[in-house]
Amino acid sequence: MKLNKVGVVSKFGSKESEEAAKKVVKKLIAKKIEVFTIAPVSVPGAKKVETIEELKNKKLDLVITLGGDGTTLRTFRHLEDETPVLGINVGGNRGILSEITIEEIDKAIKQIIDGKICFDKRVRVVASCGGEEFPPALNEIYINRKNLTKTAEIEIKFQDDTVKQKMDGVIIATPSGSTGHSFSLGGPILHESLDVLIITPVAPVYRLESIVVPDEKIDVICSQDCNIVMDAQVVKSAGFGEPITIRKYKKPAVFVRLKKQGLRQMSKLGF
Repeated sequence: MKLNKVGVVSKFGSKESEEAAKKVVKKLIAKKIEVFTIAPVSVPGAKKVETIEELKNKKLDLVITLGGDGTTLRTFRHLEDETPVLGINVGGNRGILSEITIEEIDKAIKQIIDGKICFDKRVRVVASCGGEEFPPALNEIYINRKNLTKTAEIEIKFQDDTVKQKMDGVIIATPSGSTGHSFSLGGPILHESLDVLIITPVAPVYRLESIVVPDEKIDVICSQDCNIVMDAQVVKSAGFGEPITIRKYKKPAVFVRLKKQGLRQMSKLGF
């Protein structure tokens, strides 16, 4: 794999991640690779940009993230194309989405340059409401009621089916997100390569299990004003009765893997 341009993203506000990022950048520069860093990380010989969003137009061959899962999710939200990402767990809790630790970076760079890697493509989802499309999510989109004193009635439409019940909210998760909030509510763990989505109700009045559906259009209508939360990082709003449409995003997220492994997130969780 040719590495002409590489972006390096560190965990926001983490000195540990920023220092690790500087080490990685220096290694890449030593191999005559053009490197872009995100402020405040600055290394002589690298080009610094102020935000991740500015990486969109750089035509990068690879993005390296240093932090936890939040850093990886944040990075993918700003990558509209299929730029591959190598996740390095630095200061994260479990680093479920990460591929390596910082100690393995030399081996990883060599394998990437030698082409001894594989690409792991994951479904992303995107929500739209009121004519506006929101940023894509790798793990999940969570829709919940704003009024905490009254239970909302939520209508969920997919294909030719409709589910309507009083509940606090609903999670639309991808296979990648199946080990996250959906799982904590009793949802199934899915193989990451599947092209399906999981609909997981949050506190339904009458018990309603998670539903696995084809990754087509899902419409959600709430009887109250509600929040639309992407990967627990970005929050948008919808008015009562205003349809929220969730679809598979046009481009998948792409991870760089040093070796093939199915159900890797399950193994990270200790199963």
